[in-house]
Amino acid sequence: MKKTIQIITGLLLVLVAGVFWGTWFSLSRTMDRLPPEIFIIIGKEIMQNVAVVMSIIMPASIVGLITLMVGSWKVRSVYFYCIIVSLILSAIALLITVGIEVPIDNQIKTWSKQTMPSNWQNIRGRWQWYHTIRTFSSLSAVILFLVAIIKQSPGYGIARNTDPPGSG
Repeated sequence: MKKTIQIITGLLLVLVAGVFWGTWFSLSRTMDRLPPEIFIIIGKEIMQNVAVVMSIIMPASIVGLITLMVGSWKVRSVYFYCIIVSLILSAIALLITVGIEVPIDNQIKTWSKQTMPSNWQNIRGRWQWYHTIRTFSSLSAVILFLVAIIKQSPGYGIARNTDPPGSG
């Protein structure tokens, strides 16, 4: 059961980080060069494409991390601490999403070229700043999750070969 939870949680973490990374890498680093009407069109399309899926997979990945943390609570190992830090980083990404990014997205959804506020570039810059933070928080969560899996303590899921070299 633990292996299944690890696989599902790892997949969810990678999907979340992939959505953030893809947007950061392909769009948000250059969106300040887009004309306002193109920025609005692209922004609305991305929001429509990811909103429902991310509202499911982000919390689900956190539930998976909590489950793995609780399951390793008694064994204070590298695995346990990496899972905790991965959980904290994932929670930061979720809080940024819900507390900052989604409210900005909701503003942008109401915009047209004619109704954009005069400070729209500042709003876009704020979105970009926090998107960068959540992207790298999410990527760091994946890295720490992978370290946790690699560094699992003996007897906690991965059997280690204790035979001397050349004896097997």
